[in-house]
Amino acid sequence: MLDWLKHINKEYPEFWNDYLAKFSKKSKRYVILSTDATGNSTEKDVITFISAFAVEDDAVLIKDSFETILLQYRFLHDNHLSNEYIIESRLLKLSEPEALKSFIEYLGNAIIVGHQVQSSVAMINATLERLECGKLRNEALDIDIMHRKLNEITDDKELSLEELADFYKIQPTPADTTTEKAYKIALLFLKLKFKLGLK
Repeated sequence: MLDWLKHINKEYPEFWNDYLAKFSKKSKRYVILSTDATGNSTEKDVITFISAFAVEDDAVLIKDSFETILLQYRFLHDNHLSNEYIIESRLLKLSEPEALKSFIEYLGNAIIVGHQVQSSVAMINATLERLECGKLRNEALDIDIMHRKLNEITDDKELSLEELADFYKIQPTPADTTTEKAYKIALLFLKLKFKLGLK
């Protein structure tokens, strides 16, 4: 209830202060976010992968992207899980603090877009708390909620990313990686954005 008291006169890391300063103006940039984690618990689980693409002027900017594996060796060791996928992958690998710092610098004041995005935001916020930072300030849009609004759906059933892609005739991809999911979310977002008349 008095959680806000913890943040009064608190000294944040420099990268977090830089992030907060960016919200003095509104952004027209969207960041399409997809994450992988070891589970859904913000207390017990950790993020293992972050992938994102920027969208501006109704285009997915492939060159404006973010992709990293988070090195969670301690978690994997403590829970007797394999780290083979980390060793074999050629993708950028960063420690949790380095990865979150880099992602926050990449994200800036952009509007976050995702599928079941609140889950990703909650996991990121839990990680930021471990780094003595605050919570994300970004506006967040969920493509499932956009789909419901467009089609005036009132039931509580959430559609999977695959179901949404099939509904809007997005071509399936051979791989089901976090990056492929982010790109699929980006394509769905552009279709929904157009149909809803969002600028």
